[in-house]
Amino acid sequence: MRLVVDLNRCQGYAQCAFLAPDVFTMHGEEALMYDPGADEARREQVMRAAAACPVQAILVDQVDAPGTPERPIALERAGTDGR
Repeated sequence: MRLVVDLNRCQGYAQCAFLAPDVFTMHGEEALMYDPGADEARREQVMRAAAACPVQAILVDQVDAPGTPERPIALERAGTDGR
């Protein structure tokens, strides 16, 4: 799984760090640190964290099932249905 956080958009609410602490951590009061290559086993936590972001700053890839080659695709905002 690949993650991208728009750090210009992030306001440091830390909802992601609360919901997926193995992937997102706050460094100080405003600086977010995250693992852009989070383990696939953390996908559910990451999707919940992304959906909870008040400013929708977290993007999560949509990759095929484990063991299949990745296709180059656009990153989509988690928590949206794409409509």
